[in-house]
Amino acid sequence: MLLATSESLKQDIEKLTNEQLQQVAEFIAFLQFQEKRKRITLDPVLLAPLATEFAEEDRVLAESGMDDYADMLAKEDQL
Repeated sequence: MLLATSESLKQDIEKLTNEQLQQVAEFIAFLQFQEKRKRITLDPVLLAPLATEFAEEDRVLAESGMDDYADMLAKEDQL
């Protein structure tokens, strides 16, 4: 594994082209995003009301296509 120090990284960065610097900046932003994502915790107590709130909507959406599906199955059975 490569051991990198702040000083050696600074020296390497000073040698990069603008395009390479942009890539490094994007990678740093990605690493920071990953770190923030690791710290996010979802509280089940807060999620339960959302599940309840959307349960009826989910049921309606699930059932809305069932008639078409049943018709398709009936047609396949006739073949």
